[in-house]
Amino acid sequence: MQCVNVELKERRYPIYIGEHLLTDSSVYPLKSGDKVMIVTNETIAPLYLETVANTLKRIGCQVDHVLLKDGEKYKTLDSLNQIFTALLQQNHGRDTTLIALGGGVIGDVAGYAAASYQRGIKFIQIPTTLLSQVDSSVGGKTAVNHELGKNMIGAFYQPITVIIDTTTLNTLPKREVNAGLAEVIKYGAILDYPFFEWLERHIDNLVALNQQDLQYCIARCCQIKADVVAHDETEKGERALLNLGHTFGHAIETHLGYGNWLHGEAVAAGSMMAAALSEKLGDLTHTDVARLEKLFARANLPTFSPNGMQPEDYLPHMMRDKKVLAGKLRLVLLKTLGQAYVTTDSDPTLVLEAIRACTQAD
Repeated sequence: MQCVNVELKERRYPIYIGEHLLTDSSVYPLKSGDKVMIVTNETIAPLYLETVANTLKRIGCQVDHVLLKDGEKYKTLDSLNQIFTALLQQNHGRDTTLIALGGGVIGDVAGYAAASYQRGIKFIQIPTTLLSQVDSSVGGKTAVNHELGKNMIGAFYQPITVIIDTTTLNTLPKREVNAGLAEVIKYGAILDYPFFEWLERHIDNLVALNQQDLQYCIARCCQIKADVVAHDETEKGERALLNLGHTFGHAIETHLGYGNWLHGEAVAAGSMMAAALSEKLGDLTHTDVARLEKLFARANLPTFSPNGMQPEDYLPHMMRDKKVLAGKLRLVLLKTLGQAYVTTDSDPTLVLEAIRACTQAD
């Protein structure tokens, strides 16, 4: 088992990474008599709910659960309210700990519920998808979607522990594994060129779920994100670098309807648009862009805009993105592979050209 600590100004919390951690009572910061509400979904519950509940009962916890529907389209205020209703009906108070058992949608919705219920209760992240293990479970971003924009309603709210059991990836559909690799590749592209090179050598092993490489990869991604969050918890500066490809990608998700493209798939295509814009600005070389494209392709990820979505479809969605400041589009671009920067001075004409360069002819 590996442990990465997230060091914040007022406190720290651990991220445990290893095999078979769901049954390891030592990683749960709970004691006999504690009240717990597990938030999960209809897909994850048959796989892991009983395992986690039994571990908590061995500790001596009182365990309840609430089941949400599975999918990005259910990352809504209605799902949030379903959690509140379950907490109230089963008499949970401020001493309850909420556990998010599932992927990024469950983590985001449950985390926002924890931030809001009785003005804040403790919560634990147990991410079961690669994307949530390397990204969304770490750093305290919680939210639900609105029909006009992704993650528009939420809060910064940190878990007390993240428990990453890498064996849960064995039950994950291949498409979901690949989607998680988009966020993995992002870390190398924005902040860690040696890690980018490591990915070029090991991406096939990650696709095949090699446990040794997976654990190293997840720990490295968590460490990178933990370091960034420690310096900028509420995304006033450096943390924005983690959004490479996301403004383009969120436009794809919103335009197509949540869940038609997975978040990681949209991030991959969006990252290629950011790379194309970086090349047009004279920063990335054509070889750099080709290396990034090849790495995404080896992870079976899209590198082009969805069929039927036109370049002109992007900007209206992008201008409603929560990263827009003072009416200016804020984009993460690449100076070189391994070095990203944030700009609010992007020429809309060049942005459109970059999107067009990543749009396939119908």
